[in-house]
Amino acid sequence: MDDTYTEEVLRLVEAVPPGAVTTYGDLAEMVGRGGPRQVGAVLARHGAAVPWWRVIRADGRPADGLGERALSRLAEEGVPVHDGRVRLASVRWRPAPESLPGRPV
Repeated sequence: MDDTYTEEVLRLVEAVPPGAVTTYGDLAEMVGRGGPRQVGAVLARHGAAVPWWRVIRADGRPADGLGERALSRLAEEGVPVHDGRVRLASVRWRPAPESLPGRPV
């Protein structure tokens, strides 16, 4: 992963609004390269300063080891959680490509 990729991932995570979530795969698609694992690696190394809890797995669960902290923060933001899983259909952040941070309009 290069610095540009890392910066793009972190910029996108910062843009996820409170009360919304996105997935590792969604972020990879928005960046246009890499995959969910690469996004996860960026957040594991550099994600402490961004709202990492708003990034979840495609099955609606937080990453392993982050469950209770992430779900607690999401609940504080009003994200519906049921049985340790976020209901993606109601809170998934999927902005139009032209509105993505750092992208030309």
